[in-house]
Amino acid sequence: MNDNDLINTATEVGYMLLANGAEIYRVEESMQRIFRAYSVEGGEIFAIPTCIYATVSTADGRPITKIKRCHARCTNMDKVEKVNDLCRRVCRERPDFCVIRAELRRIDARPTYTFLEQVMAFSLVAFAFTLFYGGTFSDAVCSVVCGAVIKVVAHQMDRFHANSFFTNILASGAGALVALVAVHYNFGLNSDKIIIGALMNLVPGIAITSFMRDLIAGDLIAGLIRFTESFLVATAIAIGAGAALTVTRAIWGV
Repeated sequence: MNDNDLINTATEVGYMLLANGAEIYRVEESMQRIFRAYSVEGGEIFAIPTCIYATVSTADGRPITKIKRCHARCTNMDKVEKVNDLCRRVCRERPDFCVIRAELRRIDARPTYTFLEQVMAFSLVAFAFTLFYGGTFSDAVCSVVCGAVIKVVAHQMDRFHANSFFTNILASGAGALVALVAVHYNFGLNSDKIIIGALMNLVPGIAITSFMRDLIAGDLIAGLIRFTESFLVATAIAIGAGAALTVTRAIWGV
């Protein structure tokens, strides 16, 4: 067994989990299990949402360290589940490292939802939450358009690799502006219900759950990083919606 291949392959598994929204404990535990499966008991892993540090000791006591940055993260539970299954299979069968890397490439290439499907999902979420928060049916119909606009703006910003903070500002501002225009021209009744329902698409619910779980599990640095990310997203949403409200009040005087 080549120790370099082991640490590189285990780090790729951890990276795939981290980049697709897995919890910190899951990343570290999965890598530890792979080390133990190949009879390496001295492996140490330290993971935060932006980086993985891994070290193993060779038979002669020489340490080998691998550091891998995670520049872009998303939430893809399908890939997390598939990598989990791969990790379990690795622990049972201990296949060659080239087989593991080939499987990781196959998982990474799995198709995601199309842009149209994502737009429809954003619209449906906005529709449902608007009704949930007490909006009328006409409000919910208006929120369908707002949800679609939010996704379109976010998608266009992603094409230019824009910072997520500014993406959320523009997306929330665009969605709120459409809601205010719809109410102004009597297509809807409650602009607040429409805006809240549409903006639920941007609320980082999984990130909030993850940082609480990280803090409870003792991963304080990872928890604080994710808390900061969640706080910045909430701030961006508030700035965008507030800017739309300010502009419309300045124009219409209400």
